Amino acid sequence: MRPTVAWLAGALLAACSTNHAEGPPPPDSAQAAAFLDTVEAHTFDYFWDLTNTANGLVPDRSPTPSFSSIAAVGFGLTAYPIGVEHGYITRDQARQRVVTTLRFFWTARQDSTTAATGYHGFFYHFLDMNSGARYQQVELSSIDTALLLGGVLFCQSYFSDPADATEAEIRRLADSIYARADWQWFSPRPPVVSLGWHPESGFLAYDWRGYNEAMILYILALGSPTHPVDTAAWSQWTGPYQWGTFYGQTHLGFAPLFGHQYSHVWIDFHGIQDPYMKAHGIDYFENSRRATYAQRSYAAANPGGWTGYSDRIWGLTASDGPGDAMLTLGGRMRQFHSYFARGASFTEVQDDGTIAPTAAGGSIPFAPEIAIPALYAMRQTYGGALFSSYGFRDAFNPTFTPASAAGWFDVDYLGIDQGPIIAMIENYRTGLVWRVMRGNPYIVRGLCRARFTGGWLTGKCP
Repeated sequence: MRPTVAWLAGALLAACSTNHAEGPPPPDSAQAAAFLDTVEAHTFDYFWDLTNTANGLVPDRSPTPSFSSIAAVGFGLTAYPIGVEHGYITRDQARQRVVTTLRFFWTARQDSTTAATGYHGFFYHFLDMNSGARYQQVELSSIDTALLLGGVLFCQSYFSDPADATEAEIRRLADSIYARADWQWFSPRPPVVSLGWHPESGFLAYDWRGYNEAMILYILALGSPTHPVDTAAWSQWTGPYQWGTFYGQTHLGFAPLFGHQYSHVWIDFHGIQDPYMKAHGIDYFENSRRATYAQRSYAAANPGGWTGYSDRIWGLTASDGPGDAMLTLGGRMRQFHSYFARGASFTEVQDDGTIAPTAAGGSIPFAPEIAIPALYAMRQTYGGALFSSYGFRDAFNPTFTPASAAGWFDVDYLGIDQGPIIAMIENYRTGLVWRVMRGNPYIVRGLCRARFTGGWLTGKCP
């Protein structure tokens, strides 16, 4: 008999009623485990099937033809070892794909011309899938380079066989790519890091300050063995933090859930604290758990009256959308968006009725008892319109009935949204990425320089 959503939710709530400080146990049922197996396997295929095997570049989206996203490459590099552990591919297949990718990024053109792939060790946000050159006029991106480097360093630590020549090359290339990134150059207003740079106009006027997805950026910038930023960068980053309460959850605010997820793909923040979180009595893992619960409560309350929202169907983050339009539906004027950073927090609410499965999928380690049933409910409710060859399509909007009577369903999968789904399911189930990255000396050094203490870092900081 197929399990119901209510049954699955009840089982997971019971299984996860232990102390959050110890972390939740794995799924307590064969049905829940099989569902996660299916999601992981389908999502892995996005990266394995669609990547350009000649250079390792991962498409930003599919099936719509697109450029490559360097952040999606970082998620792809993270997915390949997960595929090895599950037997989707062999270890040799994975290391050949990884070494091809790293060879491309190490040898690709690095200069100030507009035809380059990168500059000062950083890379352009989007690249041509075949040539690897900068796509149109996009920026040299500090955060997307950081997400790429997360995958690079994960592969460096995972492929650790001292007797295998290809794995040794992976480690050397990863080390060289990371060490080349000149974080000091990317800090025109030190000690903080700029969002981006254009060869036509120079650095963007904005720096990374305040809580969002860029925690990993500063950990990497602080951990650099060659061009580290000053330790004052972390206090400058945390200075504009906003602490508040939303739907009964008191936490550090950021509206889209990706800001509570991306850095956690590679860094285990469970049980470690910087001075800010120590003063507030929680860690960043617990903060993400509270943000997840707040979003679920917001959807259950559904103050905007959007179709389909419930305590089972929820999740706002940056995603595709039905289009930029103002329409009157059901006697109510509605503003819709195409790709947009949706979210709900005490800081702001940006909601047009579009739900992205990655919002729940990327939060599975924080709150499996509500996130897994949410994904399950989405698949059970919407079937093949939402879940197909490569897992969950990027987003859907049941309110947008001009698309169809059932609403709007994306045709595309997005690499930067597929990545957190497979990685965070794996971190929940086995802790693979976290366990491997806890041994990476650069991650450890970055956390120590940001003054994190406690938990698994105990005894590792000088």
